[in-house]
Amino acid sequence: MKNGPDIKFWLGIGVSALFMFLLFRKIDFQQLASALRMVDFRFIIAAVGVTFSSYFLRAVRWHYLLIPEKPIPLTTLYPATVIGYMANNVLPARLGEFVRAYVLAQREGMETPTVFASLVIDRLFDGFTVILILLATLFSLQLPHEMAEAGTALRAGGIITFMLYCVVMFFLFLLKRRTVKTLSFVRLLLKPFPENLSGKVIPLLGSFIAGIRLSARGVHVFALLFSSLMIWVCCVVSVDLVLRGFDVRLPITASMFILVLLVFAVMVPASPGFIGTYHYACFKGLSIFGVGESTAVSIALVMHGVSFFPVIAAGFYHLWRGNISLSAVRKAGGAK
Repeated sequence: MKNGPDIKFWLGIGVSALFMFLLFRKIDFQQLASALRMVDFRFIIAAVGVTFSSYFLRAVRWHYLLIPEKPIPLTTLYPATVIGYMANNVLPARLGEFVRAYVLAQREGMETPTVFASLVIDRLFDGFTVILILLATLFSLQLPHEMAEAGTALRAGGIITFMLYCVVMFFLFLLKRRTVKTLSFVRLLLKPFPENLSGKVIPLLGSFIAGIRLSARGVHVFALLFSSLMIWVCCVVSVDLVLRGFDVRLPITASMFILVLLVFAVMVPASPGFIGTYHYACFKGLSIFGVGESTAVSIALVMHGVSFFPVIAAGFYHLWRGNISLSAVRKAGGAK
């Protein structure tokens, strides 16, 4: 048991509070309320539906990531996915990934490290797809003149990040196909560092790569790539639907740009549910396209709500249906 305050937790709370202060400090709350009253909830309901479609597609991708280990039905993978995203919203430090791995491992009698290794690859697919969306957006979207220099910097950053992801993917490919030689190369690279570092890194890499068995069948590879693309298509469409709910008509590339900002925002350590960082990133992204402050804040609140409250309700439902206790979820989140 930990003694004393959880510094990371309270730091996250402080970060969220700071961004919420920056968000609301100049807002006219009467205009904010007026903007919220004018929302067309048909679009918001559609956005919730599309968001859950993205969770289903995540379960599909997870199925094909795990198929060399065990063909697991979507009726098991989808609830575990939703529970994991629910946990991301209520637990700090994105612990939902550990919860997701724990829930599936318990249900299917699998080793938790093996399941978690599949989720690391799952996140690499996400990162690679998001970088492609970023590049497609930055090279097709016309940013305001005053953001020309920032746009150039973003394009350069996107290209560098894309290249880094390619290096990581190539390294993992070599690690899987030529494990012994690749580990020997890593050991050589670590020679200038203390020996105990190599003693920790090499076994860790070996254990990690042993838990990954990607299928080489063409249909499975296509399913992984296609589901990854469609997951993020759903995310873009969800953003666009919320904008339409406020009668804000922007090009689809603007929704792509806002989505990328949100992805980067949730990487910032904050309170559970990414409160503050998510809202502020959405607000700043909308401001770039000339959306008024009160409307932009309203959109940020609703957009966060679309991805926050429904998945929490659905996650608790699947916990109840699967007879999984909250204490087990907390334990899984803490066992990192």
